Amino acid sequence: MTYDAVVVGSGPNGLAAAIRLARADLSVLVIESNDEIGGGTRTAELTEPGFRHDVCSAVMPFAEHSAAFRSMPLEEHGLAWLYSEVEVAHPLDGGDAAFVFQDIERTSSELGADARLYKKQLSRWVQDADDILSFVMGPMIRVPNHPITMARFGLPALQSVDRFSDRFVDRATKALIAGVSGHSVRPFSSAASVSVGLALLMAAHAYRWPIPRGGAHSITKAMVSYFESLGGTVETGRHVTHASDLPPTRLKLLSSTPAALSSMFDRPNPRWAFGPGAFKIDWALSGPIPWTNPAVGSAATVHVGGTYEEIAAAEQAVHRGLHPAKPYVLIAQPTNIDPSRAPEGKHVAWGYCHVPNGSDVDMVDDIESQIERFAPGFRDLILAKHVKPPSWYASYNDNYVGGDIGAGAFTLRQVFGRPKLSPNPYSTPIDGVFLCGASTAPGGGVHGMAGWNSAAAALKSIGIRIED
Repeated sequence: MTYDAVVVGSGPNGLAAAIRLARADLSVLVIESNDEIGGGTRTAELTEPGFRHDVCSAVMPFAEHSAAFRSMPLEEHGLAWLYSEVEVAHPLDGGDAAFVFQDIERTSSELGADARLYKKQLSRWVQDADDILSFVMGPMIRVPNHPITMARFGLPALQSVDRFSDRFVDRATKALIAGVSGHSVRPFSSAASVSVGLALLMAAHAYRWPIPRGGAHSITKAMVSYFESLGGTVETGRHVTHASDLPPTRLKLLSSTPAALSSMFDRPNPRWAFGPGAFKIDWALSGPIPWTNPAVGSAATVHVGGTYEEIAAAEQAVHRGLHPAKPYVLIAQPTNIDPSRAPEGKHVAWGYCHVPNGSDVDMVDDIESQIERFAPGFRDLILAKHVKPPSWYASYNDNYVGGDIGAGAFTLRQVFGRPKLSPNPYSTPIDGVFLCGASTAPGGGVHGMAGWNSAAAALKSIGIRIED
């Protein structure tokens, strides 16, 4: 069979691209190199039978706003979102903790001297969240529909974490800012490093941070089901390493990095920087994590690392090629709100920290010690574990070079030029070939917007008008 378009990669971006193309009445083939679909949204029994672990992503802060997901009837294809009482928790020594609730009033009320400032700053952005996120979920080199709104958000977002946090004095507030800003995987002294953290806080208050019932793979299954209902085809176990491996089609959309594209089409390798790697552990637990502050158990996402100063130092060390003894650790504990993922009374959790790109240092003890610091007795609950160093990620997905699960560093240049400075960063010098993965705007995360935007550019290139 011949196809109008082929999409390489079956993660959320690849599937979103394929769906948009199929909705334009094109015949579309999705090719996946692995035997199982999903990319970064897979769920598997990594430790023991009955314990369902999210292989990569677990919590989806931007899913509720995604124009791609909103346009798809995924609930009709089996997807259900679940919500925790607390969007994100940040334990501190001595049993204290900071919390982000959807309610800004409730969140700010626990931030001491910073309550008024936090509420004033975040409320302003939350009321404009639709307009702000609609812009940042696309190419950054374009004129915003709401320039004043974007200026109110964009100017603070271009600051470093250090500069933005200087206005706050409460240790809980500063710890919260450090925790959400750590998702950028940038030194806190670097320009625009606070942007990801501010967007995450805004999303928490405006839309919440949901998890998919049954695990991340539920998103993949729903998207594939919808895609196939549109007449699309998926092939697994077919590895594409060169352009000659692709069938002849009008359009080719690749969930690849710029470097992989160059290799595939025998072109010069463009400048593209990769960031630190991830070292992740999945645990099968005999009970819930015993946080000193029990309310931390009400959050699906927990940021572990202590004070602002500790997290800033840990992230700076990673960028210097070092391995902090007290790393900043991101924790997901989904079974607290989705018990279906483990045998009755049991739990799953994962935690990862940042390490230098390509690191081969074992961080298991350092990660578990950080959790034990805020949850004494945690180690006693471990029934089994599955360890994923950077080399595991690099072999799992060709885009995760050196274990960089963001498929490219979040530098200032690569924020605005992802992967090139253009209102259409998805097009390539090769006619009919487009990039649609996390290396393109808006970057990593489970939202499908890179693929959705790339498909729009591809359709436009052949004269097909698309819906907004």
